[in-house]
Amino acid sequence: MHDQDTRTPIEREALQDSAILSLLINEGSHRPWSVEEIGREVRNDPTDSLGRLQGGGLIHRLERFVWAARPAVMLDALDV
Repeated sequence: MHDQDTRTPIEREALQDSAILSLLINEGSHRPWSVEEIGREVRNDPTDSLGRLQGGGLIHRLERFVWAARPAVMLDALDV
């Protein structure tokens, strides 16, 4: 059995970024999330992912709270 994660650091980062964005755009979750809540959900420090997502314009951040930016929500609604 192969228990080791063979993904590259970039692949692991992309997976975490995607998981966090999915949390934020989930239809039942259009609300601000605290950084601590996100960390508990992904079981990892979300700081770097949140920085990448904010830098890409996909999330907004106010102090310790984050939420999906409108373009990210609209893109998800298009289901492309």
